Amino acid sequence: MELLFLGTGSGVPSKGRNVSAIALQLLEERGATWLFDCGEATQHQILHTSIRPRRIERIFITHLHGDHIFGLPGLLGSRSFQGGETPLFVYGPTGIHSFVETALAVSGTRLKYDLHIHEFTEGVIFEDEQFIVTAKLLDHGLPSYGFRIVEKDLPGTLLVDQLRALGVRPGPIYQQIKRGELVTLDDGTVIDGRNFVAPPKKGRIVAIIGDTRYCEASVELAKQADVLVHEATFRAKEAHLAHDYYHSTTLQAAEVAKRAEVKQLILTHISSRYQGEMCDELVEEAKTIFPNVSLAFDFSSFPVLKKSAE
Repeated sequence: MELLFLGTGSGVPSKGRNVSAIALQLLEERGATWLFDCGEATQHQILHTSIRPRRIERIFITHLHGDHIFGLPGLLGSRSFQGGETPLFVYGPTGIHSFVETALAVSGTRLKYDLHIHEFTEGVIFEDEQFIVTAKLLDHGLPSYGFRIVEKDLPGTLLVDQLRALGVRPGPIYQQIKRGELVTLDDGTVIDGRNFVAPPKKGRIVAIIGDTRYCEASVELAKQADVLVHEATFRAKEAHLAHDYYHSTTLQAAEVAKRAEVKQLILTHISSRYQGEMCDELVEEAKTIFPNVSLAFDFSSFPVLKKSAE
């Protein structure tokens, strides 16, 4: 699991930062990529990475401002032109269906794969045997949502050394033991498979906060997350601008991280007014409240490390 930032700027693209798009790479977990937002030129940014559009499985849109969605029609079309045939699922607030369907219809774009568009409000918006994704409404000029991505707990590993010490050799019996079944050995000994499996590994948690003022919903979404991605459009002394434009400052993002007890905070959605050494100052400012802070740049990548068994 890895976060790869394709665009980290706010409002309009600049020479140093494209507009919002984040890829959550789930190649080991499910051979797929999930996108969060798809600003203008996201497909151009993808060309500079190892991401394959046909492996993009799901796209989650935080809100409908142009710097978060204008790249979506182009990416959908290119995915089809480049041989993508597997279904693609797009999740977004009310209006995303009309936006996508209108853009594809007016441009005469026909997709070779099934496109499923789901409009959501608050609550669980996706769940399968591996992951659950929850959305909460934030505080922005348009309805804007944050996401909590939870990996479900992973089964514990088989304690092979202990089994071999009992004379149990590899074979189909190992699968029975891993399922926690009662197993009778060749000598008549009955063992409980649950005693030979390590405790489950806790799943990882990632929180991605869309455009917003400081609000309680951000804290709830980020509670004890392994990684929190939070917008930080402005530095602290420009809090009045953050409030007027429905955005957050570095200190407000750090306060969310602190209150939510996350492990790592990554700042993104940075105003183009901050260049060079000023970017370092943004990080140092946030660290006055929360110690483990990174600032995302376009093409920055951050692994979401697996947890040890508990």
